[in-house]
Amino acid sequence: MSEALTRGIHHLGLAVPDLEATTAFFCSALGWKEVGRKPEYPAAFVSDGSVTLTLWQVAEPTRAVAFDRRKNVGLHHLALAVPTHVALQDLFERVRDYPGVVVEFEPQPMRPGSDVLHFICAIPGGVRVEFATRAI
Repeated sequence: MSEALTRGIHHLGLAVPDLEATTAFFCSALGWKEVGRKPEYPAAFVSDGSVTLTLWQVAEPTRAVAFDRRKNVGLHHLALAVPTHVALQDLFERVRDYPGVVVEFEPQPMRPGSDVLHFICAIPGGVRVEFATRAI
C-alpha cells in the first residue's frame, strides 16, 4: 500500500446565489471568521480555524439551478465536524430558526446503533450542510 500524496482539504469552494447571506450564515450562525474577499470575482473566504471555504457568487442567481444528487455530478453536501453530542444539539437549536435555513432532519444517529449523531439542513441559498459528531 502506498502513502497518500495529499493531506486533507486545503479549502473547499461553494458557488452560492447570495454571497452576503451565505457569508453571514457562516459568520453569525456558526461563529466563523471572514478571512478575505475578492470583490471583482466576487468571492468571500470564511474559516473556522481548521476549514476554509471559498464562497463564490454565481453570475445570475435567479437563473441558477439547484444541485440534484440524482442528476448532477459534484458536491452532494458539506459535512462539518462538531465535537460533542451536546454541542451538536446546541448548534441545531441555533441554526434551525436561522433565516433561510431548511432543516432536512433533526439530530439522530448516523445509522442504527451508531455513536455518531448528525443532522442535515440547507443553508441560505440551498447548499446542503451536514453537522456530525465524531465517534466517541
